[in-house]
Amino acid sequence: MSPVRLFALLCVLTLGACGAGQVSVPVGTVTAADFGDRKPHAWTGRTPQSYPVHGIDVARFQNPLNWGEARINGVNFAFIKATEGGDLLDPMFADHWRGAGQAGVARGAYHFYYFCTTPQVQARWFIENVPKTPGMLPPVLDMEWNPFSPTCTLRPPAAIVRSNTQIFLRILKAHYGQQPIVYTTPEFYKTNQMGRLRGVEFWLRSTAAHPAERYPDERWTFWQYTSTGHVPGASGDIDINVYAGSAASWENWLARRQIR
Repeated sequence: MSPVRLFALLCVLTLGACGAGQVSVPVGTVTAADFGDRKPHAWTGRTPQSYPVHGIDVARFQNPLNWGEARINGVNFAFIKATEGGDLLDPMFADHWRGAGQAGVARGAYHFYYFCTTPQVQARWFIENVPKTPGMLPPVLDMEWNPFSPTCTLRPPAAIVRSNTQIFLRILKAHYGQQPIVYTTPEFYKTNQMGRLRGVEFWLRSTAAHPAERYPDERWTFWQYTSTGHVPGASGDIDINVYAGSAASWENWLARRQIR
């Protein structure tokens, strides 16, 4: 057992020895992933498990987490849903944000894009609800089609999608002082030629193949590799992600990309 995990377990057992029982590992200290998967994929080539830095993304669909337990078992970062469109605030955002921060999880907030509202309105809504917090990760724009939306079935042309993406990113960069990250899926990326965006750092979804197969020639920083993961401290299925580099480069990336 690693010294970090042993120390954290002692905190849990002694209740109060580490601040009212709150387990906290310093942000940037990498803890090894001790995760499961309800429907594991038979990976070939380079597997998610070969990457040392793992994390999760969460929204209202996840019950309150024991963030301390999750942290010592390999949750090094978390992307937390904050807003959607121009008027929806995720009801679990504040709870997840606070818990992740207290546990020493590197945390960032994401916005789910709505194609029937202007990017300017959506960017202002995100800024209104996500405080500029020192140490937070860059904001994330989640760009994917939503076939289940009861109010918006619009799918704009690719050029409009990319233009609106850039507008949203520019507004957030001006406010938070960091270039936002773009999350997307294989279909959306291909249909809208998202690789034509310049200066964008990607978080890519690929649950049945390495991103190199689904997004040929695209560079990525985060890879969402399953939506059926099981993580200590969380109940039910949860999305699990990896960071693209080594533990040392994770520390360097945080130093460069955390918001001041």
